[in-house]
Amino acid sequence: MVAVDAEQITMLREVLATTGWLERTREFGRALRVTSRTPGGLLLVGTPGEDPWHLAAHLDDESRLGDVPGLAPTLVRWTPPAGAPPHLRIGLERLEAARRGETLFVVAEEDAPVPLLERVDDARRTGATVLALEGGDRELRGLAHEALTVPAGEALMSFDGAQHLVSAAAGQEPARTPRGLRHRLAKLLDAVSGPVVD
Repeated sequence: MVAVDAEQITMLREVLATTGWLERTREFGRALRVTSRTPGGLLLVGTPGEDPWHLAAHLDDESRLGDVPGLAPTLVRWTPPAGAPPHLRIGLERLEAARRGETLFVVAEEDAPVPLLERVDDARRTGATVLALEGGDRELRGLAHEALTVPAGEALMSFDGAQHLVSAAAGQEPARTPRGLRHRLAKLLDAVSGPVVD
């Protein structure tokens, strides 16, 4: 399944190369990676009718393969069954315990219901970083620190495709800036003479 997904992502990237979608999903994926540093602190929640299982699985893979423990999501469910394993029994009360240093990632193709918006607002007030992948929900977008909107009528990008690209981007290590001779000389000059003052 991972090989097929990698092949699909490559094809999707080729199709979207000149549309701006790659840059937007890459930027959002980087924001997800940067804010998700605490193991167990990435809280992934959907809407009552749609748990983001597929995205949770991809983020878990990216976390494991890239050795980025903060990307392993805690899937928060609206109605977890009592007999489910512990990691699948986490309910909305976990959002009420969100705190600074944690990331609340809301995935909502349809408008988020009021109870979810209230919990997102509370989590933001307690210091959690809020990210939203949404289908045009202005209220949810207004609560998020970072949001990626995939409108329902978008011809080139599906909501599912955006989830694939975001999880792949979150798993990529950020590009390092080259540290060449010119950079080292500038640092040496600053150390010897002090920084330039206007």
